[in-house]
Amino acid sequence: DFDMAYFHSYAHVGIHEEMIKDRVRTDTYRAAIMEHQSFIEGKVVMDVGCGTGILSIFCAQAGAKRVYAVDASDIALQANEVVKANNLAEKIIVLHGRVEDVEIDEEVDVIISEWMGYMLLYESMLGSVITARDRWLKHGGLILPSNATLYMAPITHPDRYNDSIEFWRNVYGIDMSAMLQLAKQCAFEEPCVETITGENVLTWPHVVKHVDCYTIQHNELESVSTRYKFQSMMRAPLHGFAFWFDVEFNGPNHIQKKKRANPNEALVLSTAPEDPPTHWQQTLIYFYDPIEVEQDQIIEGSLTLSQSKENRRFMNIHLEYSSGGRSYVK
Repeated sequence: DFDMAYFHSYAHVGIHEEMIKDRVRTDTYRAAIMEHQSFIEGKVVMDVGCGTGILSIFCAQAGAKRVYAVDASDIALQANEVVKANNLAEKIIVLHGRVEDVEIDEEVDVIISEWMGYMLLYESMLGSVITARDRWLKHGGLILPSNATLYMAPITHPDRYNDSIEFWRNVYGIDMSAMLQLAKQCAFEEPCVETITGENVLTWPHVVKHVDCYTIQHNELESVSTRYKFQSMMRAPLHGFAFWFDVEFNGPNHIQKKKRANPNEALVLSTAPEDPPTHWQQTLIYFYDPIEVEQDQIIEGSLTLSQSKENRRFMNIHLEYSSGGRSYVK
């Protein structure tokens, strides 16, 4: 039932319009397909969660022999019409169903998918990519993207805090500070998807999780835990933590690294605050009350992301943090 609701939401054209208009996302995927054209030309490709079919069409334009475009949402019906309108029905086979349920009678050389959710793993389709990989990908086949990294860092964001909270202290000359606690709860109880800049970030980021799409297993998605320790680069109010990710488009013989020695080694789609904005933006976890930190002050704690037992596409977040001798839980 949860999956049906999830797929039903992706039948709405507005979601696909937002993703396609995200030039950073769409242009990077097209560039990755052309960069790996030698792996795609004359080969069999599977597009997991094809949506409107645009990545499948890019693959066909790159010379794929056949593309299986799989989507459980009703948007697959429109994708099929798009394929026909572009005279690609002989190359692209649209399969309306979950990857876990559809049947394909051959192995594939390439799997491509735009599976990333907010904070990388929220509503993520990575589990479906793993299933497709284990069922159909040939040994030595290509997965695009090949790997992903989720980052976190402490942030300061006085403007956001002032707009949502301090506003209530003086409303048209009226003291409405009785609203403060409710305002904090309503504004900051849940993670927020917003765009910040590098100026909001107080430290170098910490790697929460590195995902190798060639080797990751389903059970690794059930829970992700990390301990972190930051040192603030400035004196500022600490308002919370930001999360972002990047994905790389390496070939199948890539050597995985926790961090790239040379950022130019691979084609990268980044959602970092200092990079051009994407529809993923950044995910912010705000504190109800800011913590004043000094330059070089230590901020440390632990983070656990766990799949909801009721709905595996949702995440539970447990965040512990301490600074200046005080400890907190979010």
